[in-house]
Amino acid sequence: MKKLALCLALMCAFTHTYAGAKEEVIRFGMDSSYPPFSSKGPDGKLHGFDIDLGEAICAKLKARCQWVEQDFDSLIIALKARKFDAILASMSATEQRKKQIDFSDMLYNTPTRLIAPARAALEPLPQALKGKRIGVQQGSVQEMYAKHYWAAAGAKIISYPSQEMVYADLRAGRLDASLQDQVQAALGFLKTPRGKGFRFASPHLNDPGILGQGSAIGIPKGKTAFQARLNQAIAQIRQDGTFQSLAKKYFDFDIEGN
Repeated sequence: MKKLALCLALMCAFTHTYAGAKEEVIRFGMDSSYPPFSSKGPDGKLHGFDIDLGEAICAKLKARCQWVEQDFDSLIIALKARKFDAILASMSATEQRKKQIDFSDMLYNTPTRLIAPARAALEPLPQALKGKRIGVQQGSVQEMYAKHYWAAAGAKIISYPSQEMVYADLRAGRLDASLQDQVQAALGFLKTPRGKGFRFASPHLNDPGILGQGSAIGIPKGKTAFQARLNQAIAQIRQDGTFQSLAKKYFDFDIEGN
């Protein structure tokens, strides 16, 4: 009788522990208007390289990803307000941003280039862009670059809440050019039907101080244990080939060192 009572007690204790165990959830802040890194399909589901990377990282951490949509320019503010746990949104790890948040190890590197109508003879030089209307996404490193180098020379820098809105005004002729991430521009615009008649109007622009040296996951200051876990998961998906396999779904080049 005593043995039976002991067994029942142990079963109850095990059941209580199992039922009380909670699945870890990692909330990633993201911008759903940035294909091929992140976008929303007609069915409302999120797609893209960043989404796949996040799911792979969560799998390594035995956690569940939860995606929180946010305008890009308010991602850091929302992270600091604890609306989510991290930012996974093709965000460049710049020195200015590092004053506000920390970052994981680098995920990938994508250069910055100017897009303009194919017939236009624009160059990414202050004197050549005087009087021109240049579209950028709010909060992006491209916005910072354009304002720093071109606004003082007379270019009109127009900021938009999303990159898709930049392209819409570029196609409508309300902009002379747009400045953005090269990979997103090529795959999300130039290689689509709506990109017909436009081209890259510059080589890669280079200023590590403003543009950064790669995209990473944004993390609240002081979350060193969480940062270490993310870095370990990133290293694991590189080592086992998961990163490379996911990249091949979207890119025909090396996104890690492009």
